[in-house]
Amino acid sequence: MNVNDTEVIFSILADEGYDRTEVMDEADVILANTCSVRDNAEQRIWGRIEQFHQQKKTRPEVVVGIVGCMAERLKDALLDSRKVDLVAGPDSYRSLPQLLRDIAPDRPQINVLLSHEETYGDIRPVRIDRNGVSAFISIMRGCNNVCSYCVVPYTRGAERSRDPRTILREACDVFASGYKEVTLLGQNVDSYLWKGEDGTTVDFADLLEQVALISPELRVRYSTSHPKDISDKLIETMGRHDTICKCIHLPVQSGSDAMLVKMRRRYTRAWYLDRVAKIRSVMPDCAITTDIIAGFCGETEQDHQDTLSIMREVGYDAAFMFQYSERPGTLAARNYPDDIAPEVKTRRLSEIIELQNALSLESNRRDVGKVFRILVEGPSKRNPAELCGRASNNKMCVFPDTAHKAGDYVDVEVLSCTQATLMCRLV
Repeated sequence: MNVNDTEVIFSILADEGYDRTEVMDEADVILANTCSVRDNAEQRIWGRIEQFHQQKKTRPEVVVGIVGCMAERLKDALLDSRKVDLVAGPDSYRSLPQLLRDIAPDRPQINVLLSHEETYGDIRPVRIDRNGVSAFISIMRGCNNVCSYCVVPYTRGAERSRDPRTILREACDVFASGYKEVTLLGQNVDSYLWKGEDGTTVDFADLLEQVALISPELRVRYSTSHPKDISDKLIETMGRHDTICKCIHLPVQSGSDAMLVKMRRRYTRAWYLDRVAKIRSVMPDCAITTDIIAGFCGETEQDHQDTLSIMREVGYDAAFMFQYSERPGTLAARNYPDDIAPEVKTRRLSEIIELQNALSLESNRRDVGKVFRILVEGPSKRNPAELCGRASNNKMCVFPDTAHKAGDYVDVEVLSCTQATLMCRLV
């Protein structure tokens, strides 16, 4: 989502005559687009601000700005540091040119107003990907779920869906520009809902199907699904279209009903497993990935074991796994003590990672001998005589080949694997 927001920012600034540079010493304006989901992301930005400040010591005229969720959450602290000239929240990017014009010595500029309407749907993002193969398209902004551990509703505002016509236009534009894959983005894509002035409605399954029908040469992914909202209609739509990649990111967070209630996830373990069963019945080979939090407030050893058991029961292909990081202002921070000892969190996270590594390897071993259609992303990082690309299930495939290029589709057979990669040959 931040990559896509950055592309929107570049588009807005390009219209004002700014050009992008990746050489900091050349920059007149240095912006950091930030995330507040976890504390260590914010800590890294404080370190970057010190790095940017060194630029200002030698070039006082350079402008330093913090944009995104951290700007929204820590606006006062950022300005109090006296090392930042500009603070802009996720809904204020249209005002960046004016904010930049208004900056003066000892007069930093700030705009962190959240909007109920802003989707940037009319802005054509300036793509910053390296290979011109896969593009991100934001279909909605904000979130209404207010999970107790999550800061996103406070930093990105209320949920609002983008006009589907602008989404389809953007998808057609990127395909016409040579892109072969789009990823539809939303904090909870399953709750996407557009109501037209004529009374018609478009839900996420409808939108996904419309994008999937643009071309048989355009693959479609999306992120992220919420288990409480993923519908039979969506799953069956995925099953009908080969262009929709067979991979669903379905964050479970915990396998314990007690923890799910405390996290305010609004589904049960049984509901979650029912959704997994529906996915498997329609798309037996669909990959399922997840997010897991270790050591949430009051988590018992049995709660932890429940998480390990649901991991085994689902057999996740991959997972993002974290220790609980209390975020100020959230429901959990206000209502529950962060009472799991750091060493216990670390041990539980290590057990979760160890299990997921085994599950990922087991999943990849099941793919040995299979043939997959791959979208080539470019040369392998380790060997220029090999290419790499992803299968529909989002697994990375590496294979010897110098004849094809990024953006080509090829068929490969899986010969062997590691827990992270499928080693293949061209068919």
